Amino acid sequence: MAEFGSFAEVVLTRSDERGDTDAFVFLADGVRGKVPERLPYRNLDRAAKDIASWLQERGLAGRQVLLLYPSGLDFVKAFTGCLYAGAVAVPAPLPSEQGQHFRRVSGIVRDARVGAVLTLAEHAPEVEAWLAAEGFSDVVCLPTDQGPVGDAAAWRDPALTPDHLAFLQYTSGSTSAPKGVMVSHGNLLANEAAIARSTGNTPDTMIGGWLPFYHDMGLIGHILQPLWLGTTSVLIPPVSFLRKPARWLELVSEYGVNASGGPNFAYDLCVRRVTDAQLEGLDLSTWRTACNGAEPVRAETLQAFTERFGPYGFRPETMFPCYGMAETTLLVTGTPKTRGALLREVDAAGLEQGTLTGPYLGAATRTLVSSGVALAEDFEVRIVDPETLAERPEGQVGEIWVRGASVASGYWERPEVNAEIFGARIAGQEELGAWLRTGDMGVMGSGGELFVTGRLKEMVLINGRNIYPYDVESAVRGLDPAIGAGAVFAVDSGGQEHLVVIHEIRAAAAGADLKDVATQIQRHIGMEFAVPAGNVLLVRPGTVRRTTSGKIQRTLMRKLFLQGAVTALHSVLDPSVRTLVEGDAGGTHGAPAADPAMAPVG
Repeated sequence: MAEFGSFAEVVLTRSDERGDTDAFVFLADGVRGKVPERLPYRNLDRAAKDIASWLQERGLAGRQVLLLYPSGLDFVKAFTGCLYAGAVAVPAPLPSEQGQHFRRVSGIVRDARVGAVLTLAEHAPEVEAWLAAEGFSDVVCLPTDQGPVGDAAAWRDPALTPDHLAFLQYTSGSTSAPKGVMVSHGNLLANEAAIARSTGNTPDTMIGGWLPFYHDMGLIGHILQPLWLGTTSVLIPPVSFLRKPARWLELVSEYGVNASGGPNFAYDLCVRRVTDAQLEGLDLSTWRTACNGAEPVRAETLQAFTERFGPYGFRPETMFPCYGMAETTLLVTGTPKTRGALLREVDAAGLEQGTLTGPYLGAATRTLVSSGVALAEDFEVRIVDPETLAERPEGQVGEIWVRGASVASGYWERPEVNAEIFGARIAGQEELGAWLRTGDMGVMGSGGELFVTGRLKEMVLINGRNIYPYDVESAVRGLDPAIGAGAVFAVDSGGQEHLVVIHEIRAAAAGADLKDVATQIQRHIGMEFAVPAGNVLLVRPGTVRRTTSGKIQRTLMRKLFLQGAVTALHSVLDPSVRTLVEGDAGGTHGAPAADPAMAPVG
């Protein structure tokens, strides 16, 4: 593939090559809804130049431009217009679409020092009123869907280089406040090439999916990867999938999609909610790469999804567990092509002590799912002791450190944090240069297989044992089909760490004997993890908070718990923990549950 100096150059080249070929097909109501909206490469190029000329005329080249759009192709035009203008796109969720307040977006505008907001005409009055109320009088708002806004003929090539910023990806903040990752054109070019190499995507690959456009997995994987390849991407809105998960499978079947993906919860949702009637006539045999990332991958999910949809053409080797993050543009590791997921059963006690051993007869085990390998031309991955900063050998758990051309230069205007996170050095190997500290814990198996075990900041130390919240949550969910998403964390009382377990109970089981369910959870955790579980809260669906990518926000749930802002259907609290809670966490008050249909991508 030809060498490019910027991603804008990629789109310009593909537009010349592909002309009237569809770059995108958007299905607002799913496959069986209204007539699809199509955007050929030639039309995308024209619309992008129109928007770019407007931005250039107002001196916004090199400035940050906020994109506030509902799901749809107007976002794609605006993002590409920013690339063409040499502006720095700042994708963000449209607050009115998600039922959120403008507070988070206001923080982004201040942090990024945004010069303009692009949106749709129907949302412009609300956006303009918000800008005025927040004192952003110098930030102009432009609706881009009311005909030409500029003059495509007046567009000027911004002469970008790989070092120029392409966009700011604001992280979803599963353990901290959102920060803007500075993704350059060079980072984009490197990661799109890495994705194509790892997945085997080619210009003949049909891509499709439902992920939010403002999130890195949706933006990089479902919008920019097809542009990199010069292929077509078929898209449905996230809410369309969440309301009826079968629409994702219908999309694959109807359009012969080869590459699609999402977080683990999406595959779980399909297993639970797609009915036999909805499966009639489906053909999933064209699906070659089913990316599973952005949150821990559960072995149970892989097995259940393959068993449920195998009779309709889904093959085990299609499942593609992978690992990545916004700080690396997107992908770091992926499952070798045509192999399928690699599972490894290990000794639970050994894992808690930081080693990959076993399994041993009669001892408790954990099943880990490999996130694949990093291709040598794209990334180096090391496992490092997070305290001594010394490299850990194969089979030893530590923090995952990476480096490569896809790694961003840092967070927007966070020099001190950048020095620590993006400029880390391995003890005794300082001459090798800087590495990115991912904040994720993991272990390297044979052949460079990466197993992600959890988040460093979320790991719980109780009675000398390192407990990964995800392991506990997974074990609890496996007890009963009625038990849904959960958040596990620790709180300190009197110098002692106490485990807190919050899990959703699905509506159909809300009338069950919740006292028995809580007791069952306590017993199972005690037996499986050898730690006391004196604090269990059973809550309504939608109570457990997630980031925009579906990750459980354990730090936020801990904060809400300590504020007494978690309404429980039933709770069991240790007396010493109850004293910590500001108010009554037993169900008399607290924040109402969110809409469960929107919770995963909130």
